[in-house]
Order: sequence, then structure tokens, then C-alpha cells
Amino acid sequence: MKRIFIPIVFTGLLAGTLDISAAMLRYYFTTGKDPMNVLRFIASGVFGNSAFSGGIVMASYGLLFHFVIAFSWTTLFFVIYPKLMRLSKNKYLLGIVYSVVIWSGMNLVVLPLSNVPQLPFTVAKGAEAIGILIVCVGLPISILAHRYYTKLNTP
Repeated sequence: MKRIFIPIVFTGLLAGTLDISAAMLRYYFTTGKDPMNVLRFIASGVFGNSAFSGGIVMASYGLLFHFVIAFSWTTLFFVIYPKLMRLSKNKYLLGIVYSVVIWSGMNLVVLPLSNVPQLPFTVAKGAEAIGILIVCVGLPISILAHRYYTKLNTP
């Protein structure tokens, strides 16, 4: 168990950092507004609209929640990876498909059950979000899980 813990932590930190960086940069360049609003939006999942006036404290909660979610998706992938490899040996395909699973889980289950404000859906924004997840989350997680299990199974 200890052997898998460090790769999961490293991978979760990497994927979480890439994802939140992309989200904040995208938000800043499309709106010109404070990218900390992205973190406050995440915090609003628990705290509702009060998160948007909570300053750095709410942004900190948002960052914490973001990384809890990133570590959860990372851990799940590492746990199911050996079974996924029986379906497809292509780590890139697995990363892409997992990104769509993450997007679906977040948008169809997690966000509707949270207190975040409902945002209008467009195909373009959905595609952009999935693209970010593929590059920043799914592929890094899949590649690093593949590396871990390859080393584990190599004598």
C-alpha cells in the first residue's frame, strides 16, 4: 500500500495543479477578472453564494476542495487501472476516455448535488472543458499510472 501512495500523491498534485492552472488562466483570459473567482466558485459548492464574498479564506477552501476532488479521481484511476488495461492497452485512449468520465461525473452528479450556481451549458464550453481535462488530468494520470504499474510488474 505504501508503494502506491507516493505515486498517487505525486500524480494527484500534478493533475490538480495543471487543471486549476488551466481553469484560472482560461477564466482570466476570457473575462479579464480575478482568477481567484475560480477557487471561490469551487468553494460555493459547499458554502453557496457566500463564498463569492469570502475573500482569500473562501479561495483557500476552493483550492482544498479542488485537490480533494483531484486526488479522488487519481486514486480511483490507480485502483481500477489494472482492470482497465485488460480492456485497452492504450494508455492514451484510457486517459481520454477517463477525462470524459470525469467530466460526466462532475457535471451530471457532483455539480448538480452542490450549491454552485447553475451556468448555462454550451457545446463549445463543454468541449473546451473536456479538452482541458484530457490534457491536464486524464492523460497525466493515465501515463503515470501506466509507468507505476509497468515498474511494479518489471522484475
